[in-house]
Amino acid sequence: MTTGSRFLHHFTELPLVAILRGVTPDEVGPLGECLHAAGFRVIEIPLNSPQACESIRRLAALFGDRASIGAGTVLATTEVADVARAGGSFIVSPNMNADVIRATKAEGLVSCPGVATPSEGFAALAAGADMLKLFPSEQIGPAVVKAWKAVFPRDLPLMPTGGITTENMAAYFTAGAAGFGLGSALYRPGKTALEVRAAADAFIAAWRACR
Repeated sequence: MTTGSRFLHHFTELPLVAILRGVTPDEVGPLGECLHAAGFRVIEIPLNSPQACESIRRLAALFGDRASIGAGTVLATTEVADVARAGGSFIVSPNMNADVIRATKAEGLVSCPGVATPSEGFAALAAGADMLKLFPSEQIGPAVVKAWKAVFPRDLPLMPTGGITTENMAAYFTAGAAGFGLGSALYRPGKTALEVRAAADAFIAAWRACR
């Protein structure tokens, strides 16, 4: 199974990306196990977290083919190479950088750049992006997602991120969102594994209610 097909399998199983911004390598294993037990299959470690690539390496070794582990807040092509060496399988950015997208695809990884306008979205696709992170979702409401679905390829996954809660997921889903990036409402430094599990269960229940 290729990296892309494995990611697609995991994202299809549960299209909720757990973003563990601020997690440390010593914490990431237990948190990863907690999220996987809840049902999460895609976990993102933002590169502005302490020793982020070490956390990616540990999770990739821990889960193997059972989950897709990748990096967020990727801003440079050199960082793409670092993530690939750590065993990451996907790259998420807060912006649309064509060089980062091309470097991601050259490494055989899944590309999910952040976009805020249709022009950025189409430029990302031209560079090779596999899916689009709509960021920040507070700025890109459900009405915008619905409008974008009318012009972008029908099978292109749109993933609102930033400000997603259990209360607003349904409106984005109805508008055409394929999945969601979940940040501080799911995890922030200081949360215990039990608190993270409770939040994970709530998000999964909200997603199932959408379906």
